[in-house]
Amino acid sequence: MSTTTLERPDAAAAPKPEQAEKLVIFAWSGDLDRVWPALILATTGAAMGKETTVLFTFWGLFPLVRDEVRITGENWMQKMLSMMNRGGTDHLKLSRMNFAGAGSAMMKHLAREHHLASPHELLDLAREMGVRLVPCQMTMDLLGLGREDLIEGLDQPAGATTALAEAQGAITLFI
Repeated sequence: MSTTTLERPDAAAAPKPEQAEKLVIFAWSGDLDRVWPALILATTGAAMGKETTVLFTFWGLFPLVRDEVRITGENWMQKMLSMMNRGGTDHLKLSRMNFAGAGSAMMKHLAREHHLASPHELLDLAREMGVRLVPCQMTMDLLGLGREDLIEGLDQPAGATTALAEAQGAITLFI
């Protein structure tokens, strides 16, 4: 054997990295193509036995608004933001190639053809699986959203301190 040849240690003897038991996802976007993967990863993490939390902040909070709620807020700026960012999972737009809603419709059609659960179905599944769905209190205040505007089955709203404490030692994703 040549002295320049590197020997590989036995792969079976190599220590395996510890698996985190928690998964925390920061959902900051309300775009269909970001909400969908966040919920797919959340339900997958829960199915793998991980304690899973999704913290919804800024635009990511709008999918948690009940579909029948249209205008929210206490002042004209908050009301304008809610008009421009319709809440709920039925009104999500693509971040790219939305084409006045045609892109979202095509993506939803393709998802149905491939038997992919919708964001609404994934939210329901996440709740059933025990995924903690946590709205950001600061964002709720900023946008003028109350608990009555949001879907059922959410955890208590929380702030940045709680979010960071939750993420400590966890697999953390920012979507």
